[in-house]
Amino acid sequence: MEDKRVLVTGGAGFIGSNLANRLAADNDVIAIDDRHLGTPDNLDSAVEFVEASVLDEGLPTDVDVLFHLAAYSSYTMAEENKREATRVNVEGFVNAVEQAVDDGCDTVVYASTSSIYGTRTEPSPEDLPVEARTCYEASKLARERYGEYFHHHYGPSMAGMRFFSVYQGYGGAEEHKGEYANTVAQFADKIASGESPVLFGDGTQTRDFTHVDDVVRALELAADEGLTGVYNVGTGESYDFNAMVEMINDVLDTDVDPEYVENPLDVYVHDTLADASKLREATGWEPEIPFEEGVRRVCEPYLE
Repeated sequence: MEDKRVLVTGGAGFIGSNLANRLAADNDVIAIDDRHLGTPDNLDSAVEFVEASVLDEGLPTDVDVLFHLAAYSSYTMAEENKREATRVNVEGFVNAVEQAVDDGCDTVVYASTSSIYGTRTEPSPEDLPVEARTCYEASKLARERYGEYFHHHYGPSMAGMRFFSVYQGYGGAEEHKGEYANTVAQFADKIASGESPVLFGDGTQTRDFTHVDDVVRALELAADEGLTGVYNVGTGESYDFNAMVEMINDVLDTDVDPEYVENPLDVYVHDTLADASKLREATGWEPEIPFEEGVRRVCEPYLE
């Protein structure tokens, strides 16, 4: 993407800041964030930062492309703040998109979630039946339905990206998320400090871990191609938490055993695995960072 005026909501957050920084090399990029889950420290100086909520009027939506990533972004976070999470995840989406469409924006790419597939050890295609078991999942499914509405009623391209388990590490833009950071980042930080990471159950739960650099490329390609519909963003490979801990120990040359505890969550997705063939066929996107390489990158700052 080049020479576009771009707005990234949630632009100071984890995925948003990585996207904004990448695009700012060749585009005019504005990042808005209310600082709830983001910090402008994540942003390069080339990105224009505006402190604002997606619930506000008068957003800087006179843009060519809107990347809508602002959200309460986890089961726990949304469940503990149902009303505010629903307002931000649903009303905030409608508010930002409506303002952008009114200002002539014809390309919208937004964050959805793979959590709606539930627990699956087989690859999950986009046409798999889905359901909402949590406030978080309900809000993201609502977002997809409003995406359909905006496309059919007003005509912009509307690409909903169902992210799998996105990670980067505390050496990137995840540190400010703390307890809400991906488990790869949290476990690496604990092991590097000689602390045992806490694993629910017996550590055999699996995730399709997808590096943020691959996710950012997918978002940019979706905008470039003007995609409409929903698309999985995942590698098509999964690793269990025990294997992840072992890989981190190998890279750090440590020998820290995990602590196993009973799962305290009422709803828990035990296994995820993406079928990203729809995105690949539409854009040519392929994940470029194998999990072993991604773990090495996460651990690298602790080796310096």
